[in-house]
Amino acid sequence: MRTPKATAFGSFGYGWQQLWKDFLHLFLIVIVVWIAGIPTSGGLIWGVHGMSAGFIVLHMIATVYGLLIVPVVSYGGDWMFLRFMRDERPNVADLFQRFKQGYLNIVLANLLVVAIVGIGLALLIVPGIIFACRLSFVPYLVMDKGLDPVGAIEKSWFMTRGHGWRIFGMYLLSIILVSCGLVLLFFPGLAALMWSGAAFASLYHAVDLEDQAQLNQNGGAA
Repeated sequence: MRTPKATAFGSFGYGWQQLWKDFLHLFLIVIVVWIAGIPTSGGLIWGVHGMSAGFIVLHMIATVYGLLIVPVVSYGGDWMFLRFMRDERPNVADLFQRFKQGYLNIVLANLLVVAIVGIGLALLIVPGIIFACRLSFVPYLVMDKGLDPVGAIEKSWFMTRGHGWRIFGMYLLSIILVSCGLVLLFFPGLAALMWSGAAFASLYHAVDLEDQAQLNQNGGAA
């Protein structure tokens, strides 16, 4: 089996290769995650005109839903992509497995990341971009390693050391790919989104393999 490389081009290349091994499953995963996020998109809320009671209630419901439900599905989607990058074959139903296991860790980790990135963006934007890049592994660490929110943030900061610019470049490339895809048609945009998800999961997988190899080497040396 080909081993992923912890580079931008290596991640997109490996992600592309793995993406087409089971395209339908990954397509269904993206659709489910997208549908789960629709209630927070604002379209349903802004259909209620003015600051009416209906608007306030819908806004409150959408906020609670976005904080307590969407992160679980989103983190589950990231975890599914990671497992496909490892040549595992999970079921789409596994997306919702963490509603029973690790639910609180997902919600709290998401809140912490949003708060940290939000504070960074308020500090002249650049710190927020740095925080977003360095904390990009948090969903995988919560789902894959079962880390608590603080542990996942600390581990992500450690694992992304030396990869910050690479991750930033991957975000920019992903935005370009998805934007160009959406300009063409909906399906190419969705395919570009899937490719980006596969690339980031591939990068985490590659860095995780390097991290484990380093730990084994240090253990052997000891």
